[in-house]
Amino acid sequence: MSHSQPFCLAVFDMAGTTIDDHGLVYRALARCVEETGVPVSPENLQLWMGTDKVTAIDGLMRAAGIEPSGEQVQAAFSRFHQILAQSYRDQPPIPLPGVPETLQKLRTQGVKVALTTGFDDDVVSPLLESLNWSVGEGADHTVDAMVTTSEVPSGRPAPYMIHHAMEKLGVVDVRRVLSAGDTIVDVQAGLNAGTLTCAVLSGQLDAAAFRPYQPHHILNSVAEVPALLSNSSPSTGKP
Repeated sequence: MSHSQPFCLAVFDMAGTTIDDHGLVYRALARCVEETGVPVSPENLQLWMGTDKVTAIDGLMRAAGIEPSGEQVQAAFSRFHQILAQSYRDQPPIPLPGVPETLQKLRTQGVKVALTTGFDDDVVSPLLESLNWSVGEGADHTVDAMVTTSEVPSGRPAPYMIHHAMEKLGVVDVRRVLSAGDTIVDVQAGLNAGTLTCAVLSGQLDAAAFRPYQPHHILNSVAEVPALLSNSSPSTGKP
C-alpha cells in the first residue's frame, strides 16, 4: 500500500472510551478480589484496568502479596461476571457523548471501525445488546468488527486485538490504522501494534498520566478523531 493512502481503520476501546459504564467495571473487579479477603488499592486497580480480567485478578492478588492458585483466580473471575452482570442490569451502560455520531461519520467517510475490549465474549454480548449496537460490515450495523479477549492469546498491552481487528477487516498496513483508548494499556497496545495511537480523557486518567507513555495524540474524546484523521498523514502519524 502506498504511504499516501488515507487511514482506513479506527480501533476503539469500549468502557471509558466509547461507552460510559459508570465505573462499574472498576467496582466489579475490585469487589471480586476483595471478597477473597485481598485488599485492592486504587493505584493497583488503575494499573490493571484495560487488561483482560483474568490477568487483572491475578495481578491484583499478587500485588497484595498473595500467590493465588488458578482455581482461586477462576472463582474470582466467575464472581466478577456475576457482579458486573447485575450492575449492568441495575445501571445500564450508555454511549459516551458524541460517540454514535462519530462512529457513523467515520464509517460514512470510508473508515472502518472496530471495538476491542478487556472483556471476554460472555460480557461483551449482553453489553452490546443493552446498547442496541450491532457488529458487521454495512450501513445497518454500528461497527464493522468486535474483538474480545476470548479471541486472542494475550490481551493488552499485547497488540494482538488490534492486529486481529485488522485481520478481520482485511487491513494489512498498520500505518493506516488509528487506535484510541482511555487506559495506559490501551496506549501501550496501540504503540506495540504500530498504529497512530491516541489517549482519550473520557475515562479515569488525566493527560499527565499518559504523557510518560508518549501516545501520538491526547484527545478529550473519540469525538475528535474524525477531525484528527482529516489533518493527519498516515506516512508519519503526525499532523
